[in-house]
Amino acid sequence: MSDRILWKEGKVKRQSLGSILVHWSVALSTFVLIFSGLGQLPMYKRFGVVNLPGLSWSGDYPLTLKMHYIAAIILTLAVFYHLAEKVLTKDFDLFPKKGDLRESIKILLAMVGIGKEPPSDKYLAEQRLSYAFIGGNLLVIILTGMIKVYKNLPGIALNNSVVLWATQLHNLATVLLILGVLGHLAAFLAKPNRKLLPSLFTGKVDLDYAKGRHALWFQRLQQRSSSSQKTSHVQ
Repeated sequence: MSDRILWKEGKVKRQSLGSILVHWSVALSTFVLIFSGLGQLPMYKRFGVVNLPGLSWSGDYPLTLKMHYIAAIILTLAVFYHLAEKVLTKDFDLFPKKGDLRESIKILLAMVGIGKEPPSDKYLAEQRLSYAFIGGNLLVIILTGMIKVYKNLPGIALNNSVVLWATQLHNLATVLLILGVLGHLAAFLAKPNRKLLPSLFTGKVDLDYAKGRHALWFQRLQQRSSSSQKTSHVQ
């Protein structure tokens, strides 16, 4: 695991380079998928988006379809790489835990001055719930998208009800994903959450922030650091 305390820098290493690349691959490909998917309806000619400066191409159906397929490939590879890495390294810190909903409510109330925020692990309870919600919808979109692509292959004839359900689930998951992404971005409007923004690019957070808000995680890192130092002295 890449997590460690960087005492000299006054930082805590929170994410590896691989995790950062996966995050941005998922984020950017998801944005392209949503934009190009809406273009398939087609919405951009109907609502005059094509008339905006620099967006005349958005009404080009073959172009947005190609964008959709390329982004879908990138998203699928990134998601399955991420899941494989989690399983192989047995790193399930981001997965929801019992009591996350109750703890999330306490955190939200504390942000508006009601009560005290409970000490958190590496991820806040609300982050784990957001991860499950967004991740679940991404999996539905990927799987139903595969069905939609498969039925377009030459010589393939799928049952109409299968295609209908796949399309409806694909569209529903897309709407829920958009809401989830908006909620995820809105979380950074809260001042305490802005301390996490640098980690999206550098993989590091301030030591004081980690020590104060992610006390459970910081204590674990301290214990690991002490254990490794004792081992090195013995050797």
